[in-house]
Amino acid sequence: MSDSTPFPSFPSGFVFGAATASYQIEGAADEDGRGPSIWDTYSHTPGRTDSGDTGDVACDHYHRYPEDVALLRGLGVDSYRFSIAWPRIQPTGQGPANPKGLDFYSRLVDELLEAGIEPAATLYHWDLPQALEDRGGWRVRETAERFGEYTAIVAEHLADRVPRWITLNEPWCSAFLGYSVGRHAPGAKEGTGALAAAHHLLVGHGLAMKALRAAGVREAGITLNLDRNVPATDSAADRAAVVRADTQHNLVWTEPLLAGRYPSTDEDTWGELITRQDFRRDGDLELIAQPMDFLGVNYYRPIVIADAPHREPDPALRVATDNRYAEGKYPGVRHTAMGWPVVPETFTDLLTSLKETYGDALPPIHITENGSAEHDEVAADGAVHDADRVAYLHEHLTALRAAMDAGVDVRGYYVWSLLDNFEWALGYAKRFGIIRVDYDTLRRTPKDSYHWYRKLIAAHRV
Repeated sequence: MSDSTPFPSFPSGFVFGAATASYQIEGAADEDGRGPSIWDTYSHTPGRTDSGDTGDVACDHYHRYPEDVALLRGLGVDSYRFSIAWPRIQPTGQGPANPKGLDFYSRLVDELLEAGIEPAATLYHWDLPQALEDRGGWRVRETAERFGEYTAIVAEHLADRVPRWITLNEPWCSAFLGYSVGRHAPGAKEGTGALAAAHHLLVGHGLAMKALRAAGVREAGITLNLDRNVPATDSAADRAAVVRADTQHNLVWTEPLLAGRYPSTDEDTWGELITRQDFRRDGDLELIAQPMDFLGVNYYRPIVIADAPHREPDPALRVATDNRYAEGKYPGVRHTAMGWPVVPETFTDLLTSLKETYGDALPPIHITENGSAEHDEVAADGAVHDADRVAYLHEHLTALRAAMDAGVDVRGYYVWSLLDNFEWALGYAKRFGIIRVDYDTLRRTPKDSYHWYRKLIAAHRV
């Protein structure tokens, strides 16, 4: 892509930001009263992460946050989305707040405001206190109740300075990667337990929304990683498989949140796992479906879906993600270092389909994550010339603009991620950052994508 390629344009007041998550960047895992999280336990379990990597140090943001805020200031962003580590606030997930934990986030928020950057706080980006997992984790309603209490504590201390709040980040990953696939913490492979986790995450969102409203926050919502599922062929079987994939990836969240109902395709998707559930209670839908000021959407790639038989014939042993479909390869397109296909027009399709499905019930949208892991190399000049990432960002921002032109109300965009970081079970093997982190020295080096994004933001302001 040429340097003279014009930037996509966005309306006045559009928010440009960058995003990170606590366990992925903070480090200081056992400092200042922080308790262990499920990701501490998971990453320290042999065989769970690439090369046995952990978030013990990560990017050492806990100690280096002034340097990272200076980089944000140089980037010119309007907003910075960070997450709060629940175990820093309540080491066991309940009880009084840890003052040193609150103080860290208070100092970070003040540093951002001093730099002219609007803080956007995510309350849960997957680092559940291990003590709550030991009591059942998200499988049990108690965790949702504790989450509401934690939210009230954090909001009491930060609501006066943080205008935008996100309750949960990507509950699909928490429920299904964590409790069904077993590829994320806590590493369980379950059926009904994963569906109970999905529901209790939504209940936790509802309780957190009530706490945020009570604290008088300006904006509150949730972030979903919604997927654009496309059929491998035009066969009726593959199209039916897409419906089941949509139910698991998207509708299990959007239907309760935006329409106040459970998906009509529940039973066809999960069969006995959902029909014998006892975790849904009267009044839950009203709690979950409270009005939100925005919906956060994370988007990276489409998924090709084909019909397939159950992997486990015995329903009693079946996990919640065994829904008679298989994911295939998207042909004829570039794939990122994650193996994800780059098909920007599917970003437009996802957003316009949301608008078509939910109409006026769809709140304004913030794209809270979008970016790519690439095969970055440090050049002889010490720079990272990540042309593939620049192209990815340019193409997806152009696709975002197309969705806005089609009538989707999008208010902001946060690039993922500000920094290379601990990429969960993949450890440090994949790099999403627009800033390179040398994990030996922790030196930060802005990549070409950082400079491209800075120029886009500057051009938007002009």
